[in-house]
Amino acid sequence: MDIEAIKQGKSIKELLEFGIINLDKCSGPTSFSVSDFVKKRLGLRKTSHFGTLDPKVTGILPVALNRACKLTGYFLGEDKEYIGVMRIHEEVSLEKIEKIIKEKFTGKIIQMPPVKSRVKRQDREREIKKFELLEKDGKDILFQVECEGGTYVRKLCDDLGKELGIGAHMLELRRVRAGIFKEYNKDYACVNLHDFEKAVEEYEKGDEKNLRRMIIPGEIVSELHPVADIESEVIDRVLHGCPIYHKFLNKKINSKKGEIICVFSGEKFIGMYKVINEGEFFARSEFVLQNIS
Repeated sequence: MDIEAIKQGKSIKELLEFGIINLDKCSGPTSFSVSDFVKKRLGLRKTSHFGTLDPKVTGILPVALNRACKLTGYFLGEDKEYIGVMRIHEEVSLEKIEKIIKEKFTGKIIQMPPVKSRVKRQDREREIKKFELLEKDGKDILFQVECEGGTYVRKLCDDLGKELGIGAHMLELRRVRAGIFKEYNKDYACVNLHDFEKAVEEYEKGDEKNLRRMIIPGEIVSELHPVADIESEVIDRVLHGCPIYHKFLNKKINSKKGEIICVFSGEKFIGMYKVINEGEFFARSEFVLQNIS
């Protein structure tokens, strides 16, 4: 899908009703408080963020606006990427640390969530795609981690220190990518709260340019899930609860039973569907975006 073309065809009201802002969270506030600030500042009914960051952690925090909150579950679990600083408690060579990382902390690992986490404390398998040491200054080590969503990087540093037998803890952490949302991207780079608030003030005075530039259409979810295109003649039936029949499709797509897909009619987003592939039925709705009035 041409997301920029979809964005240009929307009013600011439509973007605020079904959009996402890729925020750069500063150190201090909770992810919830940042999301709540956006809601109150824009006068929205609701907002939700895609993946919690600890208060001291900075970086990428996508915040969904109004009906785009329904998309939250379709973004969670995507790979994340971080840059951080870890302090080891005793001097040890980079070579030794890198050896342990290669042996014990790369690929599929078993991780127990930390005591203060909100999830059940039980062993969970997570995949570490990359754990690279970039620079060492005394006992402080700059590192980069690319991992499966739901991985606790602070715990990763602690577990590494225990495996080394010297102890280690995380000093600083910044999330530079959350799935398709990145720190630097031509179309949807992250924006800090100062620039966001300034854009809102301009919007309140009648200038929507900068706020409009910051909002990503909810249709961006199509970059994560396959797209099925249906005939325009059946849009009304589908919006009123009719499942997607194979005969509704403009073009057959090869999707497996249980797969989550995005359904469009041209550039009009219809909703998120689960493929059922039973007889004449192709997919049933999980979330349908009714016309925005």
